[in-house]
Amino acid sequence: MILLFYRPPSDGLEPAAGRFRLPTVTCITPGGDGYRMSETLDDDLYARTKALLDPGEIQLNGVIVDTDLASDEEPTLHQATIDVGDVIAEAAGFEPTETYVYSGTDDEEFGVNQHQGLTLDDDAFVWECQQLMREGTYDVVFYYEADADQEAIVEGIEELGFGATSVYGE
Repeated sequence: MILLFYRPPSDGLEPAAGRFRLPTVTCITPGGDGYRMSETLDDDLYARTKALLDPGEIQLNGVIVDTDLASDEEPTLHQATIDVGDVIAEAAGFEPTETYVYSGTDDEEFGVNQHQGLTLDDDAFVWECQQLMREGTYDVVFYYEADADQEAIVEGIEELGFGATSVYGE
């Protein structure tokens, strides 16, 4: 089963569309030892991410990964997406080497810069992400089943050198 969480962009937010000037808010998210202060985060992006986690067939959580990667660093962005996907897979109880990334460029219903982590055995959903160009660098929004270890995901992403903001579903 392939789950698609893509919603058409509105209000000027488009994947890899260019630079955006939107209000920002500092986001405080729960961590293992209290609360963790993230980097300044765009409140519109947080709200859109939260909306995609609304109850559906499965309960989801997410994370917004803040990178310093510009459009001319897409090979590095690709590797970062794989690395973060491996962190999520492990925190969700999967062996990262038993997953693969489906980019769906041959599927007209699958958005550009949208990718899924699936299991090799049965194509089971592990994670999905959207790579968004915002203010000259990429933010990557990941979604995954809520039973994954959220704290381990955030810590693993931070260990990779990226900012991470938790987004909890309902």
